[in-house]
Amino acid sequence: MTTTPEGDGPPPEITDAEIAAMHDDPRFVALKRTLFRFTVPVLLASLAWYLVYVLLSAYARDFMGIVLFGNINLGLILGLSQFVVTFWITWGYNRFTARHFDQQSADLRDDIMNGGGR
Repeated sequence: MTTTPEGDGPPPEITDAEIAAMHDDPRFVALKRTLFRFTVPVLLASLAWYLVYVLLSAYARDFMGIVLFGNINLGLILGLSQFVVTFWITWGYNRFTARHFDQQSADLRDDIMNGGGR
């Protein structure tokens, strides 16, 4: 059996059958689909950007060695952009889940934990 703590008193007991039934709930399926539709394209885009950077570093050294100013070249800027992309993805994921995911998942969890689906 699985339990989730509540703020007031002991958590309600949830059976394995209730958890299994949750996976067939259309709201749960919609939540999974919503999250999948965001994460997969973002994952593929970020992996593609990283792969482009690695391939440029390996096979386009002259291009990556273009000096932009001082000792700063294009390779350094593109390498540092990997950090920018990572922070941008984190910010976007946080914003996306806050808008489209958190309230729906909390409602579904409350419904299951408090017997609304029973």
